Amino acid sequence: MKNAMDLPDVIPIFPLPGALLLPRARLPLHIFEPRYLAMIEDCMKTPQRLIGMIQARDVPGSEERPLHSIGCAGRLTAFSETEDGRYMITLSGVSRFRVRKEVTGFTPYRRTEVDWSDFSRDQGDEEVDAGLKRNVFFDLLKRFFAMHQLSTDWESLSQADDELLINSLAMLCPFEPDDKQALLEAPSLQTRRETLVTLMEFNLHGGDDELLQ
Repeated sequence: MKNAMDLPDVIPIFPLPGALLLPRARLPLHIFEPRYLAMIEDCMKTPQRLIGMIQARDVPGSEERPLHSIGCAGRLTAFSETEDGRYMITLSGVSRFRVRKEVTGFTPYRRTEVDWSDFSRDQGDEEVDAGLKRNVFFDLLKRFFAMHQLSTDWESLSQADDELLINSLAMLCPFEPDDKQALLEAPSLQTRRETLVTLMEFNLHGGDDELLQ
């Protein structure tokens, strides 16, 4: 899948709150709801094996929560089944997409018609953040991790390429769903890093004391 012409117009959607997938990143998922077990089985029958990860908007009283306009599709690249019938899968990020409309049909899971044209660079080469000052960034990151009693392999993290570093942190840090959406929609790696820095600084200065409570 080297260009947008290879990507389908309709994909299944998995609106998992707080779960963020980014291009060229990997997202492990534990699937147990019957409708999503069916989605995985149907997905594996398609040539692209794509699933769209997307956030749903929090609308009180809405039975089927409306979706944000932008998500990211991942290719199902790892699959295993537990003895009690659950699936452990990995999605590898392919490209972001814009939702055109939701598709009605006979599947128990949701599907959308999508447009890939705004995100052609997602299928290109790995991005570099020319403005990343690692010493300053890691100082902030260590304070954020210490405040919330998070641990990591700092040596491996310090050696990671720009894109792997920034996207992994965007996916793993426990921000609110709307914050995850802002990280997803960032037009470049540098913008995503700037958004990530803003979120960490906001939290460290007490702007969101309930982030991890």
